[in-house]
Formats: sequence, C-alpha cells, structure tokens
Amino acid sequence: MTVTEDLPDTPPALSVAMSVYNGERFLAEAIESILAQSFTDFEFLILDDGSSDGTADIIRRYAGQDQRIRPIIRENRGLIVSLNQLLALARAPIVARMDADDNSRPSRFETQLRFLAENPDHGVVGSWSQDMDENGSLFLSKGREHPVTHEQFEHNMAHGGPLFCHPAVMYRRDLVLAQGGYHAAFRHCEDLDLWLRLASVTRLANIPERLIQYRHYAGQVSKRHATEQQIGAAVAYEAYHQRAAGKDDPTASLDQLPPIDQLDALFGEQGIGQRVREKVARGILHSPVGLRDQGFDIMLSHIREGGSHEGMWRTVLRLVRLGEPLRALRLTTVLATN
Repeated sequence: MTVTEDLPDTPPALSVAMSVYNGERFLAEAIESILAQSFTDFEFLILDDGSSDGTADIIRRYAGQDQRIRPIIRENRGLIVSLNQLLALARAPIVARMDADDNSRPSRFETQLRFLAENPDHGVVGSWSQDMDENGSLFLSKGREHPVTHEQFEHNMAHGGPLFCHPAVMYRRDLVLAQGGYHAAFRHCEDLDLWLRLASVTRLANIPERLIQYRHYAGQVSKRHATEQQIGAAVAYEAYHQRAAGKDDPTASLDQLPPIDQLDALFGEQGIGQRVREKVARGILHSPVGLRDQGFDIMLSHIREGGSHEGMWRTVLRLVRLGEPLRALRLTTVLATN
C-alpha cells in the first residue's frame, strides 16, 4: 500500500525518509519527534519493509492523524532497496533521513535547512548526536565527535575516522540520485559508501549541535552484523581510493561483494584482500559478535599472513571472558606460531 492520492500540487520543501522493519518498540516515539519539528513544510514517507510485528498498524494510525505522513506498506525487500524507493518517491529537493529507533530534536530540520540554504556548495549536512540507551536515558559516548568541516571529513577519510550519523543526515536529492543512490553491494554500510562517493562531487559538513538522539541497544543492526559491516567498510574505502586514483570502481554494479579472497581479482591489484583482512581484524577486536562469527577466522588469517599482533593477546583474554575458551586457545596457538 502506498498513499499517493490527493497529494498537493506544490511539493513540500522537505521529504523525510524512514524505513522500518519490525520497529514497533520505538517507532511511535521516533514519529512523534518528527511531527514535533519547528519546521513544518515536509512530507513524511514511512516505509514498512514487510514487518511481522505491529509496525504497519502504528504507521497507519499516525497517517490517519497527520496528512503529511505517506505510508508505504509492502513485503520485505531489505534496507537498501527501501532507501532507494524512498528517494524515488520523495517529492522535495531535500531529503532528511530518520531511523525508527532514534529521536530528532525539535529544531533539527530548521537548523539543517538553514545551513543548506546558506551553503549551496554543500550537498550533505548532518549533526552531532546524543547517545541514549534502550530506555531513553541519555549518555555521552567516549568516541570521537563527527567532523564539522569538509576539510575535517577529508582528514577522517584519509585516516579512517567517523563521518556521519546516518539518521541525522539531510541531503540534496538530485545529488544522491546522480551518484546512483545507495549501492546494493554494501549491506549494513551502504551509507559510508554513499558518503565516500558524494565527497568527490560536493562538500560535506556536520552541525556541532546534538540534533538527534541515537539509540544503542542489543538488537540494532550495527551490533548484529558487525563483521559484514567491517568488511563492507574496508571494501568501500578501497573503492574510494580507486576512484581517487582515476580508476573505475569495480563495486559500482555489484549486487553483493565477493569473498575477500577474490578481491584482488575484482580490483585487478594484489594486496587488496590482505588490507581488507587487516582492517576487519582490527575492527572486531572489541566486538562480541565479530569474535564469535566469521570475523574470528578472518582475524586468524590476518595473523597467519604476518599481520600485526597488537591487541591480539588482550583479545585472548576477552574471548575467555566471553565464554569462548576454544577460540581463545586457537588464537593463542596462531599467535605463538606466527
């Protein structure tokens, strides 16, 4: 079901794009944070990606209360397909992303739209975030703040720092469409790949205000798919370096990434797979999920290839604390013999 009838002839100034899958737990709170924005000239596209819980009923209820909401209820097709569908359906020249488990501050849209109006050379603007737990209690992360200026973005892209908090982002729709939208191969890091592609055609910025509350909880995607996310991020950076060198991006038309062992052939360059294994091994050192799934075998391969042992002995102890004594023993053996 897609509500397209009786749309106003004049498009709104802003389209808000939210994809939801089994998000009933926090969805109402997220929707209400959008409806409470000080800037009101927007349409709110909420796509239910085949949920099996009460998500669709919540969307329908709010759509009945506020005509700015355009519900899309359909079968499951995955987040990347959903995000590209939302881009295609958006009627405004500017799109604001939003996730179903986060909250936007009332001044978020007003502040970001003002920035884009005053900085026409910038195609994407995000903001700093305020972390919160599953119960809504706020806390400050110990991690680095997101970059503010485009020059800081370039520094972070060169050194592997953070870029954007995806649900805090607002961007110019035509720019994103011209870059092909979200690429299918980069599941769970589709946003990073997009920022790396957009950085070559527009300027990027974050507003140093906490305009979004970003929720951390055990069931969120970034925790459930840590290794796949790390692999995709490492490959996205390899593709970024290829483009920066004036070479074709071999990932652009892929529906999924090949195994790491095939990356050298894909890029036509030796050492790509080894670099990706190294980045994944470093990236999952503190991830219970990554240390329990395929990430552990990638870590072992990295060490056997002569990779750095830095932090690996502490990981042995971490595996013991996680209740993985056999994996701790395997890691100890590989470290001792390589």
